[in-house]
Order: sequence, then structure tokens, then C-alpha cells
Amino acid sequence: MNIEPIAYFRSSFPTKFGIPRQSGIVDELCGTIVFEPKYRNPDALRGLDGFDYLWLIWEFSANKKEGNAGWHPTVRPPLLGGNKAMGVFATRSPFRPNALGLSSVKIESIEETIADGVVIHVRGADLMDGTPIFDIKPYIAYADSHPDAHSGFVDEKPWQPLVVNIPSEICSQLPEALLSALKKVLELDPRPQYHNDPEKVYGMPFEAYDVQFRVSAENVLTVVALHHL
Repeated sequence: MNIEPIAYFRSSFPTKFGIPRQSGIVDELCGTIVFEPKYRNPDALRGLDGFDYLWLIWEFSANKKEGNAGWHPTVRPPLLGGNKAMGVFATRSPFRPNALGLSSVKIESIEETIADGVVIHVRGADLMDGTPIFDIKPYIAYADSHPDAHSGFVDEKPWQPLVVNIPSEICSQLPEALLSALKKVLELDPRPQYHNDPEKVYGMPFEAYDVQFRVSAENVLTVVALHHL
């Protein structure tokens, strides 16, 4: 089967660094689905405005390998500190036989534009800017929601958010909505899980900024600088 992108995603993240590890956990993150010219037919979205959420099927395009040669049967999930192996099919690792991602996102609005035709504005996505999207399906609550389901090792080790400290002089440089999204992203700890050097300064591209921060031994993340890219 040959598949091709029907759309591409526009988001606040020009690189993988800092992207939430799951969709839906940072509702403040806004993004846009822009269709390829051959799919910019408004009829293809007829009825979609009656749904609240979408499923996106997309490509881990930043992990390109020769065929599926880069996959491995076990991976080390960040939630487990990167030091315990689990089967790749028991995780949501981006390193898979086929580099396909699945995300549930909230529909903010559907808009018909002059430049890009019909676009979908969404919230809570975990996609990098420029990510190819292969398909879109509506989220159906009675079939897709399983609130009592067990989640394996994820249930055993809940994620511990960081305390985020952004000095007032840096806060004043950002619009309120962008600042709120940035705080939620930083709470999730963007660092690779094997990094734990309190003196190291990390740089995270976010929108038009390079956000520089360090994390103390007490799990307090402090933004130390903000530069325009």
C-alpha cells in the first residue's frame, strides 16, 4: 500500500525537543492542520464541525530510517527513567517498524482561508511543525473512550511534573496565551530522562523563541534566558 500525506501540521515546535510525550495533556498548545492542494475540498470535512475531537494518523518524520531497519523489539520509555526495557508494541515510542503516530486532538475551529483553503485549528497536539498527516478520523466517545481501562506500567508510575519558575522580566516578553502553554510544556520536563545535571543549561525552540532553562536537584525548572530565533 502506498500512502501519501493529505495534510501537514503547523505547531509551536520546530524540533522534537520539548514536544509533550502524549497528546491532550497540554490543552493550551494550539496548532493548525493545513491540507495539501488536492485535498482542500470543503466537502471532505462536511459534518466534522459536529465533533469535538479528532484522531490524527501521522508520520514520525524526524526519525527517518532506511525502510524499517531502525526498529528494535525493545525500547526504554522515558516514564521509567530510560533505564528499563519494554516491548516496542507495549509503548508509544516513536522508533517503530513503521514510523506512524496516533494522536487525539481537540477541534478549536474549522476555517476556510484564501491562502490554504479549509484548515482545522486544534488544541493539545503532540506534533512537530511540518509533520505529515496521513489520515483524519472523528473521535467517537462511546467507542473510543475506555475510562476504566488498565494502562500497564503507566498506571504504576504516574508522571511527576516539575515546578516551573519563569522570572517576571521573561514573562513580560511573552503573550499570556503563549506563556501559559510554555509553562505546561516545561512542567512535563522536556529533558531526556537520562539527563540530570543541575548545572546544564538546555535550549528549547518554541514558537519564535529559544527558551533556555536548567533544572535543580529539587526538580525546580528555572528559565534563565529567552532569545528570539
